[in-house]
Amino acid sequence: MAEPKIAQKEPYVVDLEEGKKYAWCSCGLSTTQPFCDGKHKDADMAPVVFTAEKTGKAYLCGCKHAAKKPFCDGTHSKI
Repeated sequence: MAEPKIAQKEPYVVDLEEGKKYAWCSCGLSTTQPFCDGKHKDADMAPVVFTAEKTGKAYLCGCKHAAKKPFCDGTHSKI
């Protein structure tokens, strides 16, 4: 599997809506970061689809290397 492109070395702060499904970009190629726009098809990767557990701000991984994808866990500070 190919390595993802680092979109940015900090999390994306986004507003999520409880019960809504989201597709987080795992390849780093999307032009609609942090969400998927289908560019992964050229990268042999797939988005991480998740349902928001609550409404509010969330910190989604921008470096694409977090262990708890799609959420930021501070991994970007070690890259």
